[in-house]
Amino acid sequence: MVAIKIGFVSRSEPESVLLAKRLVNQLLPKAEIFVDQDVSGQIGIAGTPVEEMERQKVDFIVSVGGDGTILRTIHKMNDPVPILGINMGTLGFLVDVEPKDAAGTLERLLSGFDVDERSRLEVLLNERCLPPATNEVVLMTASPAKMIEFEIIVDGALMEDFRADGVIIATSTGSTAYAMSAGGPIVDPRVDAIVLVPMAPFKLSSRPWVIPGESRIEVKLKLPGKEALVVVDGQSTTTISQNDSVVIRKAETPARFVKVGRDGFYEKVKSKLT
Repeated sequence: MVAIKIGFVSRSEPESVLLAKRLVNQLLPKAEIFVDQDVSGQIGIAGTPVEEMERQKVDFIVSVGGDGTILRTIHKMNDPVPILGINMGTLGFLVDVEPKDAAGTLERLLSGFDVDERSRLEVLLNERCLPPATNEVVLMTASPAKMIEFEIIVDGALMEDFRADGVIIATSTGSTAYAMSAGGPIVDPRVDAIVLVPMAPFKLSSRPWVIPGESRIEVKLKLPGKEALVVVDGQSTTTISQNDSVVIRKAETPARFVKVGRDGFYEKVKSKLT
């Protein structure tokens, strides 16, 4: 029987690394373990880059941290393997397991698990691919307190022309992240949709939109000499100007998460936002 392969990534804070080390030691006799090189020295196992874990076809990756740790891990993979999030943060929507339940949860997963696939967004800048977004793509002013003017074209039709601090283009998964904080709707991740939320728009008529998940979105800057930032999941930032073309559409490969509970999305929203 081939041992299950499990990868580990972790925040660098001592509390997170200590939990990761304890879980690794628990699983070592039962699974083939790979540990991210950023914390491998503290755990005492040879380091393996996340990209190599993907090539080694690990069954799943355990992320000890918050949503940011998960997003950073997904960004390093072309075709993301399933991830299980252990919550060492505060209000994470991508992390499902509390530290006290981690050991028992991992023991159960050794005998099998289901996977939840979530759509990501492909980002093309002048036909060059930026990292796909699991939560959102944010186009925002490069100059604090200065508005920029956007033109948003969906499937070839002009949808919106507005001045604002920026615009958030989010997946259903990302609807509970930055987009929600900016006044966007909460969308069940089972819904194949993309959410567009203006950030501090000048016109009161500029409202959030929910559009089909297969849409092709093109964003243009209208004012010469103005620059904007394209921020993907808070992990990568690129500067653009009026002559640049930004196209956003559904990515070919989804993000994948290990299913661990029965409560579902609605219960998670209630528990996180209460």
